[in-house]
Amino acid sequence: MKKFSTALRAIPALTLAAGLCAIPASAADRAASSSTQSTQCAFRTDAPSQHRVVKGDTLWDISSRFLANAWCWPQVWGMNREQIRDPHWIYPGQVVVFDRAAGRLRIGESGSAAGALPEIKLSPQTRIEALGREAIATIPSGAIEPFLTQPLIVEPGDFDNAPHVLATEEGRINAGLGDKLFVRGDLKGENNFQAFRPARPLKDPVTNAILGYESAYLGVVKLDRQARAENEAHRFVVTSSREEISAGARLLPVPQRIAMNYAPHAPAAAVDARIVSVYGGLTQAGRNNVVVINRGKQDGIDPGTVLHLYRLGRMIKDPQAGAEQLPVKLPDSNYGTLFVFRVFEKLSYGLVMQVTDAVRINDLVRSPE
Repeated sequence: MKKFSTALRAIPALTLAAGLCAIPASAADRAASSSTQSTQCAFRTDAPSQHRVVKGDTLWDISSRFLANAWCWPQVWGMNREQIRDPHWIYPGQVVVFDRAAGRLRIGESGSAAGALPEIKLSPQTRIEALGREAIATIPSGAIEPFLTQPLIVEPGDFDNAPHVLATEEGRINAGLGDKLFVRGDLKGENNFQAFRPARPLKDPVTNAILGYESAYLGVVKLDRQARAENEAHRFVVTSSREEISAGARLLPVPQRIAMNYAPHAPAAAVDARIVSVYGGLTQAGRNNVVVINRGKQDGIDPGTVLHLYRLGRMIKDPQAGAEQLPVKLPDSNYGTLFVFRVFEKLSYGLVMQVTDAVRINDLVRSPE
């Protein structure tokens, strides 16, 4: 049994067109906004009347059962930005009911008839629940777990004053699990560090500017003996090893684990981005692969943002036009969906969800249309 305290947020009964959008100024604007959103956030024609949540379900799975576009989840629940960031209110055993008359989803009882969704107002309280009733995740956690615990993208300057491995034990070139190594630098009171091989730059495909550095994670080291003189090295022990650690490796404090349970949602502002790299040094990506895009916090991206993948349209000559006519550009083609799960200042990690073609470096990434 697990005991914890939580505040259940109200989930008001809002219509499909309400969502997160600002109220338009005129009747014409309201009609246009409602029409556009209704088209984007349409329910599937084969949507079930209800779905009982089971262990292993994700918000994305459930969204895809009912909606043509999974990123419309917040609109059909009428969720605000804070509720998007903390959707810890759907658990295995509950039933998601599709209220067809109102065009919305609600939590209800199996077999219950559609009706008004009451506003739920509860004060913070203590609940005791079995571990099996954990709130469901947004997307499969296995695909992104390593990216939540390791700061694989390092901002420019982060390594400038970071502690570094000076040497390994005598007679060893590399250090592995249980081995000792010697470190120079200011530990700033930290005892546990992650070790990284010097980073490779990630450049913007458009401007060629360096946006950050992607480092190879090597393992975790723990302080064994702190230096007792200015010209003495700290002694560390390798407590977790993915690859062997050698002199020159940089150390960063072990970060707090990132809670990842954002509801899928469209970005607050229009996004026009590019694929910077495919994790692992690959040239192409498919479903459940991780890619990096050239947009981040400074561009309004946050975890849970859903974007569409596009292939840039080719430039071709029109054989019926004159010889001096300029080439004609074919439309960009939408071939998949990307779920952003970790965000840095200028870069973000995204998980490839559904695709009909391979994801390539420099492909376009845009707001859902």
